[in-house]
Amino acid sequence: MIDIRNPGDGFKSLRARIGALGPLRDGDRGAEGAPLTVGEWALLIDDIVAHPEDNTEGLWNVATPEEDGSEYDAIFVGGGASGRFGSAFLKARGGRQLTIDAWPFLGGSCPHQACVPHHLFSEAARELDLARHMQGRLWYPPFDEKRASIAEIVALFKAGRMYPHAIMNWQSKEQLDMEFILNAPATIIDEHTVEVEGQRFQARNLVLCTGARTMYPDVPGIATKGVYDFATLIEDLDYEPNRCVIIGGSKVALEYGSFFQATGCRTTILTRSPLMRTASLHHVDAGLREYVVAMMADRGIEIVEGAELLEVLGNGKVTGVRYTEPGGAVRQIDTDFVFVGTGERPDLRMYAPLGLATDERGFVIADRHMRTSVPGVYAAGDLIGPPMEMFKARKCGVGAARNIMGEDYEFDFTDYPDFLHTTYEVTWCGLSEAEARARYRNVIKIQMPPDDADPETFALPAAEGSMLYAFTRPVLSGWLKLVIDADSRKILGAHHVGYGAKDAFQYIDYLIRRPEGFTMDQMAELNELFLNPEHFIQLCRLRAGQSSPVNL
Repeated sequence: MIDIRNPGDGFKSLRARIGALGPLRDGDRGAEGAPLTVGEWALLIDDIVAHPEDNTEGLWNVATPEEDGSEYDAIFVGGGASGRFGSAFLKARGGRQLTIDAWPFLGGSCPHQACVPHHLFSEAARELDLARHMQGRLWYPPFDEKRASIAEIVALFKAGRMYPHAIMNWQSKEQLDMEFILNAPATIIDEHTVEVEGQRFQARNLVLCTGARTMYPDVPGIATKGVYDFATLIEDLDYEPNRCVIIGGSKVALEYGSFFQATGCRTTILTRSPLMRTASLHHVDAGLREYVVAMMADRGIEIVEGAELLEVLGNGKVTGVRYTEPGGAVRQIDTDFVFVGTGERPDLRMYAPLGLATDERGFVIADRHMRTSVPGVYAAGDLIGPPMEMFKARKCGVGAARNIMGEDYEFDFTDYPDFLHTTYEVTWCGLSEAEARARYRNVIKIQMPPDDADPETFALPAAEGSMLYAFTRPVLSGWLKLVIDADSRKILGAHHVGYGAKDAFQYIDYLIRRPEGFTMDQMAELNELFLNPEHFIQLCRLRAGQSSPVNL
């Protein structure tokens, strides 16, 4: 173990090793004996990730009995979104926590392999699609497919991914005063005891936060080189793919497929369920889905719905896939790159001593207090099943902490604002139009383009991020819909495809879910700043004068 809390010989040796790793981006080095700076954490994390065999000691930031002889209120197993936020909240409430993670950093897979790279890839896809569309006009040069490289963008991400982790490690130690052990796996002994590097720790409660991993289909050839998921794409890709087949219709499939296609890697999506109709997505409006899928196809992505993967072909490396179409015909696609986007499941082997109850899909069963079937054991985040969303993970961890510290707190995550990336930001909250019409007598909608318009000539919703599309090919500028109960004038749902709107939806969702709701008249009273998502404000204002509002 290396005690990073105290500047003894082990810590001094660690500082010396960091000093030999190379220059820092911003010259961020601390004095000998001082706590590690963000820059020093970045160098250390990068070195451990790159050379795990040479960095086997845990990084301990744990109070000694003399410093804090109190019992741990909770041990958080896993330091990702659930574990870090839960630990910080419990500490803030006056509790004592210990967070343990096998990785040398806090923050989990989001900044390392999942959320952050997909945002980078989606931004790259947006830029590439615009450059391809605008080539030869204005200042845009002819588009060169060979200049867009999946491997190069992955390398760009890997070169900078240690900095978010470094900030979280530094913040958790220096600002949040959290106790943690990193770069050391935990062994569960019982519902109160965890062992790390031969030392046992006891707590009144355990909070399990170890997330989930991609579930690969059980078909021949699935382990062939050239088959990747979101994590192994980052860690193992060592060539530039030329042709991609994506297995599955999850958010990951839509987002990464759009990125691959934008780079010039011709992409086919094979999915059992229709895109955006999977069980993990809720309240998806039919109009929003139709626009998103049509724009993916417009950009060249081939989508085969109702497909069943039979086999990954190859002789040491992927050369193709075989699948069945809905009618039963067997087809084959030649490819050098297969990407699995079939969803995630947790690995619960480390929790065998606890005897946790699980559901039919293998997720840990937890109630709204985050309590499992074992008294004193809580579970949070992806471990307890969909939605696999960051807000849910963070709030689950906080919810467990609140209950451990004596508060009767329930977290209901069955309804929430949702979004995904294709080339566009796709965002929605509340009810779809079909759901609203099934529940309310008099439903109207405000929509652009309207159903009876020609989208190729209807240059709205032109807005932030889509102006060049609106002036060159309007159908590419986006789509939006507001669903309203005309009797109460309350907004029931909001749906948007475009750019710059998604941050507003966390507030729209909150407002429409209040007991008093949020009316079209209140929307019309807001002071808009620009066009997007303020289209909702302007369009509501155009209808707010009607005593009996109708569609717009």
